[in-house]
Amino acid sequence: MNIDLNPTPLSSLQDRKPTRTVRIGTVRIGRGHPIAVQSMCATRTQDVAATAAQAEMLREAGAAVIRIAVDSEADAQALADIRQRTTAPLTVDLQENYRLVVRVAPLVQKVRYNPGHLYHHQKEVPWQDKVRFIAEAAARHGCALRVGVNCGSIDPALQEKFPPHDKLSPMLESALLHCELLDRLGFDQYCVSLKDSDPAKVVEINRRFSAQRPDVPLHLGVTEAGMPPEGILKTRTALLPLLAEGIGDTIRVSLTLPNPRKHEEVTAGLEIVRDAAAGRITAEPWTPGRLNIISCPSCSRVENGAFVELAEQVREMTRYAAHADVTIAVMGCRVNGPGETDSADLGLWCGPRYVNLKRGSETLGSFAYDEILPRLKQELDAILAHRAAEGDARPAG
Repeated sequence: MNIDLNPTPLSSLQDRKPTRTVRIGTVRIGRGHPIAVQSMCATRTQDVAATAAQAEMLREAGAAVIRIAVDSEADAQALADIRQRTTAPLTVDLQENYRLVVRVAPLVQKVRYNPGHLYHHQKEVPWQDKVRFIAEAAARHGCALRVGVNCGSIDPALQEKFPPHDKLSPMLESALLHCELLDRLGFDQYCVSLKDSDPAKVVEINRRFSAQRPDVPLHLGVTEAGMPPEGILKTRTALLPLLAEGIGDTIRVSLTLPNPRKHEEVTAGLEIVRDAAAGRITAEPWTPGRLNIISCPSCSRVENGAFVELAEQVREMTRYAAHADVTIAVMGCRVNGPGETDSADLGLWCGPRYVNLKRGSETLGSFAYDEILPRLKQELDAILAHRAAEGDARPAG
């Protein structure tokens, strides 16, 4: 998939698609408002002091909106204490338990929900009723919403409508259906994100959505972009062409980083916005066809702090295969890990004590953190040997 990295630049980032204004507390996104850079806390939500401190660090670094994961009643209770310790505009990331929205909406300025995760709780309840429940709670408390569509957790019913190789059409249809429902409910304070780990797909899916719904503000990002500097390069490759075309109202650079360096997401995001505003959109593109390590940004769902270190170790261990067209996914939790490693050649998703190793969608077993690297190398070598035997080493061009 080719990306046009040289669209006609806008004279100003104010010359954007005619998206409506969405209020996130004191922050406004949409046409006529500055592009807001976001980030997410990686501390455990129930560690109130650490999470509040990181939220303040990100705010001071320039983040306009800061996201916190809430997966349980205990997380929601902690959020109430965090709210008292930071002035940052906060957004909550709801994954599986949509009913927690009634607990968090009074405390934050925005709630993000994933359409593909609405099926995990109360499967007998139609997704439309769940969205209505979320929207009504948000409306009562003046909260904005983000419909966060992710490549690794697409609505299973929509996936069945399209050929297996078409990963973008189910994402697009999911976003459009949720927009239509929110519109019918009379709720217009929402934005949409459509994220993939492939920069080319991020460009294509956001162009397609913007063409059909130019009124809806877009949150741009590359999911599981990985570690810097590669993760920054992937994100620039996707976001700069879109911003140059007037697409995008808020962005996040999702990087795998230890907690003390989490502000680097904000720094990278602010630089992307500055470069787009100045017309500097000719950055070196991320080139497919070489070893690609995707890894999620650490967040409060990570069950073992060794996850970030493991991702770095995987990058170092696999440098000998740098020119091989192989994708290795390293995920930090059981919420996103199982599904979002399926499309990788080799996938690791990390639990509290063990790392689960996959080849494509096949699970190979669980290994201790000090055992996983040799087994991963064994599987990588097998892939390389198989491709070499077929005359398909596929070096980077």
